Amino acid sequence: MAFTLRSASLEPILLWTEGAPSSLGDKDVDKPTLTAFLPSPEKATGAAIVICPGGGYGILAGHEGAGYAQWLAENGIAGIVLKYRLGSNGYRHPAMLNDAARAVRLTRSKANEWKIDPQRVGIMGSSAGGHLASTLLTHFDRGNPNASDLIERFSSRPDIGILCYAVISMGANTHSGTKKNLLGMFPSSELVELLSNEKQVTKDTPPCFIWHTGEDTTVKVENSMDFALALRNANIPFDLHIYQKGKHGIGLGVNKQNGEYHPWTVDCLFWLKGQGFLK
Repeated sequence: MAFTLRSASLEPILLWTEGAPSSLGDKDVDKPTLTAFLPSPEKATGAAIVICPGGGYGILAGHEGAGYAQWLAENGIAGIVLKYRLGSNGYRHPAMLNDAARAVRLTRSKANEWKIDPQRVGIMGSSAGGHLASTLLTHFDRGNPNASDLIERFSSRPDIGILCYAVISMGANTHSGTKKNLLGMFPSSELVELLSNEKQVTKDTPPCFIWHTGEDTTVKVENSMDFALALRNANIPFDLHIYQKGKHGIGLGVNKQNGEYHPWTVDCLFWLKGQGFLK
């Protein structure tokens, strides 16, 4: 299926207007933001998905951020791109998780302004961004009803997750650069266990769409397979798609000859409709 990406974004907004917690400075890299790509009113379904671009916790890959957001908006779903703090700028866990949790809370707080349903807010991530998404899917909280910051009263639990060739484990199947940027050179065994998200799935983990390629030599396909198995063992609904062809980081996988996207996009839209995110 081919699409023409035309959706424009709103101006980025700060996750915290008075500075992010545990900030290391006052530069742009110290200020996590959200950028919303909203669908046209005639297409809008009322659903939203927070997007965590990949990049090994060292950079943020634009095609896995704005590219996905435009695609979602063209299909009626608000795509909300998260600029989260990075290991390459000195940040370590839990800064990234704090940013992702705040992003979901802030998106819910914008329900009236952005015309979205706060009970249909998902999270999506690719590669290391998929690790961040899977971390929030397994380490969320329900919000603090007594918080003076009204945004903190909202739940950080995503209603669904979409994991694209994601790093899931910090163990034997991890991606070493991602692990180093997230946890540092010598993380404790307890921290490695905590952030190996295939080991953190519970009965409260949201439903997930998971895809990977067998040709991926950067992030082992076992990451996706092990997370899917953990979901199955916890009786959590999921779709798992392992495609034979495709290198790591393909994003939408646009075919240059015919302009069509990789089949995962069609499979994902079909799944999203089943979750009530599409009309």
